[in-house]
Amino acid sequence: MGSMERVKVPMSMLLVQTFTTGMMLLSKVVLSKGMFVFSLLAYRNAIGVLFVAPLAFSFESKIIFLININICCLIFLFYFYRVTLAMSLYYYGLKDTTAAYSSNFLNLIPIITFIIAVILGVERLRIRSSEGKIKLVGALLCVGGAVVFGVYKGKILHIWPSHQRGSFLLICSCFSYAFWFVTQVKLYKVYPSKYWGTVWTCFVGSLQTAMLGIIMNRRKEAWRLKWDLQLLTIIYSGILNTGATFCLISWAVSQRGPTYPPMFNPLSVVFTTILESFLFGQQISIGSLLGMTMIFGGLYAFLWAKRKEILMKGKTSEGDGSVAVLPVSDKD
Repeated sequence: MGSMERVKVPMSMLLVQTFTTGMMLLSKVVLSKGMFVFSLLAYRNAIGVLFVAPLAFSFESKIIFLININICCLIFLFYFYRVTLAMSLYYYGLKDTTAAYSSNFLNLIPIITFIIAVILGVERLRIRSSEGKIKLVGALLCVGGAVVFGVYKGKILHIWPSHQRGSFLLICSCFSYAFWFVTQVKLYKVYPSKYWGTVWTCFVGSLQTAMLGIIMNRRKEAWRLKWDLQLLTIIYSGILNTGATFCLISWAVSQRGPTYPPMFNPLSVVFTTILESFLFGQQISIGSLLGMTMIFGGLYAFLWAKRKEILMKGKTSEGDGSVAVLPVSDKD
């Protein structure tokens, strides 16, 4: 088992958080300049379709014929959570706040996803095992670090958020993201495709957001594209944050479960704060450094426990003499 093979899934999630950081910084700029949220969503998902479709035809040419009415309904529900609710609410929350402030709310997604997955039986808590205890402590430490990162600055404790409307929208977005991660498990069981699943999801999402956007704003100015930062944001978000990210997250969920990808969300807070400090002169406080330490410690504990659980599951299946489809191949 090579060292590179072991880190493929975590490295892919690290890449997703890098894409997310760039998306948040670019989106904050264009939204502050008046870009219509639903036009951004509709265009970026159309770009996502154009980017992923050639990959789907090349690597999954046969899976397209597996589509049926049940899968269509799941895809509709899947993207309703991902874009119509989660992304639109997040963009409106981002528009009312700042990139660093809104990115901190992404850290609620891991614990919300974890709780929902346990309640629905998608994820087992296994609290009696040492791995289960460490996984739970890691998740709480990671989220706790994100809270410290966001509210403790070293001298002043910001108990009440200054952006009330934006905060409410961001919290609602977190719940929608959590349901999206859990929904992916069902979708992957009936439609095991990371490419075609992404194509159909982006296509449906583009239609949903376009229709809602037209209802909300029919002015041509809201939908007109120019050769400026808005177009760059759409292309960047469409290729990296919609096309590539959807494929990587779908693959990670199939390998590690729905609670695995959102555990990396706190990293985007760290990346965003560092970049804002470097680009815009924002100060990094002692509270930020403490939060970073807790985030990295909690993330390491969670990933270690998750891997131990997977290895134990593999040994149990071998001991029973049963042939099981495990979420991780022997290469991982």
